[in-house]
Amino acid sequence: MADLAAEVRAGYAFDGAAALDLGALVVDGACDATAQVRIPLGMLNRHGLVAGATGTGKTKTLQVLAEQLSAAGVPVFLADIKGDVSGMSALGAANEKITTRAAEIGQEWQPAAYPVEFYALGGRGAGIPVRATMTSFGPVLLAKVLGLTDIQASSLNLIFHFADANGLALLDVKDLRSVIQYLVSDEGAAELRSLGGLSKQTAGVLLRELVTFSDAGADDFFGEPEFDTADLMRTAPDGRGVASILELPGVVAQPALFSSFLMWLLADLFQDLPEVGDVDKPKLVFFFDEAHLLFKDASKEFLESITQTVRLIRSKGVGVFFVTQTPKDVHPDVLAQLGNRVQHALRAYTPDDAKALKATASTFPHSAYDLEEALTQLGTGEAMVTVLSEKGAPTPVAWTRLRAPQSLMAAVDASTMESIVRGSSLHAKYAEPVDRESAYEKLAAKLAPAPVPSNPQAPVDKPASYPQEKPSVVEKVLTSSATKSFLRAAATAAGAAIARQIFGTARKRRR
Repeated sequence: MADLAAEVRAGYAFDGAAALDLGALVVDGACDATAQVRIPLGMLNRHGLVAGATGTGKTKTLQVLAEQLSAAGVPVFLADIKGDVSGMSALGAANEKITTRAAEIGQEWQPAAYPVEFYALGGRGAGIPVRATMTSFGPVLLAKVLGLTDIQASSLNLIFHFADANGLALLDVKDLRSVIQYLVSDEGAAELRSLGGLSKQTAGVLLRELVTFSDAGADDFFGEPEFDTADLMRTAPDGRGVASILELPGVVAQPALFSSFLMWLLADLFQDLPEVGDVDKPKLVFFFDEAHLLFKDASKEFLESITQTVRLIRSKGVGVFFVTQTPKDVHPDVLAQLGNRVQHALRAYTPDDAKALKATASTFPHSAYDLEEALTQLGTGEAMVTVLSEKGAPTPVAWTRLRAPQSLMAAVDASTMESIVRGSSLHAKYAEPVDRESAYEKLAAKLAPAPVPSNPQAPVDKPASYPQEKPSVVEKVLTSSATKSFLRAAATAAGAAIARQIFGTARKRRR
């Protein structure tokens, strides 16, 4: 295996380019600290995959990557499923196991803490609340969350279009419900017919789905103030990148919402960021945990949108790492774009496990390893690694013993997290929900009964009336103040930004 060590040393040298250190090559069970395994910083926007069975060390790998990215001035985003990534905010604690590992792989381990912001979807948990409006979330992502059929998803898109055209802001769930209720009412019958493809039966299904969605807690997630994804791209005063950690207690019970919300963050970043091409280091690295949830039961349209987002966001300087158990959890068109691979151990207890193992081995470049065997023999904190070199070519596959995180490898206590959240400059910006006039209020006012005169006996002077033709639906829409405002806006760059893009999401007017 001496030839392999020489190949790894040469393949991961990168001619002095800035890189993140992953660990050292393992040869016959022992580390060769002279053969360091690394990832070029400039290749991280070529995306990656961190995979492996439960308990094999994926979370610690994310922590190691996030720490070094932060130190290099690169902001990172991580979803904290189990709660232990919060330890990035605290100094690591040395112990014999860490000391031994560091000596084996040639790591100069020092305890360190990193700048962190804690977030929570809709404020469920201790973090700063992250919310989105229904309008910016869009019908495609919402259809995925609700598990709608193609026909129902198409009808939902028509409803969003109707709301846009009539100046009915969809900020929260009750706004969307009020628009649907209006369309199936006697007052909205004409507008419902004008939409063509929307039946009362489908509208009824959508209403029932939204009621269930609200009962499951969706009202917390949708509304204002809407989260500005630019806040994910911040650096601390000392130049280190801020680690944005999304705490997810209780949210994993709604996996479709969780995964779609992460996709909304990516889509919003894609729409807002300028093209930068190839950069020396990424503007942001986004770790998409539990990636299998995103692809499960996804429609063809949804998969195409994911693929396009991942393909194009690279040019915006954003790297995306999908985190899951096996590569087969990720759609092939997306998997093909993930140039950096860190594959932890897999198990082969069942026929399905054996198939997944074989499929995983087939995704690696040719190597000296029997990968189907080696992937079952990796220890905790070890992985098979191949990345893109600074020239864009795959590096040799390397059995790697990974570095230990320098921050705390456990959850911080609740009081520490609360102190960080309360001390954040973003807390005042997002903490309190805002409920401004939107579709719900406008339609409620429209459907309210006319006021009764205070003196019903008093004569009322009526102007002479002349029979006139009722305006058509199109005329009512075109002459409404909301539409006039929309048309004025459409003549400007701000108006152009209203157009829905890859996921049917809409660019936001930052408040």
